Amino acid sequence: MTSVYDFLTAQIETEFLTEKQLRHTQRSSVLLLRHKTSGKPYVFRTFEGSAEVYRKLLQVRCPYLPWVYEAAQQDGRAAVLEEFIQGDTLQDLLTAANFSQEQAKAVIEDLCRALWVLHGLGAVHRDIKPQNIILRGKDAVLIDFDASRVTKKGSETDTRVLGTAGFAAPEQFGMSQTDGRADIYSLGVLLNVMLTGSHPSKKLAAGRLGRIIQKCTMIDPKSRYRSVLHLLEDL
Repeated sequence: MTSVYDFLTAQIETEFLTEKQLRHTQRSSVLLLRHKTSGKPYVFRTFEGSAEVYRKLLQVRCPYLPWVYEAAQQDGRAAVLEEFIQGDTLQDLLTAANFSQEQAKAVIEDLCRALWVLHGLGAVHRDIKPQNIILRGKDAVLIDFDASRVTKKGSETDTRVLGTAGFAAPEQFGMSQTDGRADIYSLGVLLNVMLTGSHPSKKLAAGRLGRIIQKCTMIDPKSRYRSVLHLLEDL
């Protein structure tokens, strides 16, 4: 009996052309594909881990999240076919100059809306950083859910330590189980980096936004904003 994973990978080989390899590591691979008939571009990713969050996103349609079309896993490896987001990564844009307060706030507000949907599914992104945000016109789109996980009741810590040093919340490194407040920590770091070019521990943004960043990046998750909606309201 053919598994969903095998069916998806076979479908990719027969119906799509590989245009470009966007990323390749020992753990994961991301390809830019083009459908042979329609000519439409897609992203195909495979990685070690769970497709659980991607499967939850199959029914989600949000302008600040990519559309996920297919998601499967087998023997500890996941395969996902998703929308190709046309635009520049935040990382590329930040190499040119820091953002104005209004520009930075607009990005964080979009990400709050994306995370409100994700957190509503019981999931945590866990890898919010400039490389995982694409500016598509006026909208900021949050991508790459390979490190994401669904919060498990009764669990004290995450089963796998993942995240990017500097942007990841302290609890992602084994202190406790992550929830939506870990993403709020990362949003605070991201906002500060957009405004100052530095981590808030090195150079904190001035004024009211600096105070918002401080609240986002408190070591104790209980001292941060309770949800992205509370952060959005303050912004």
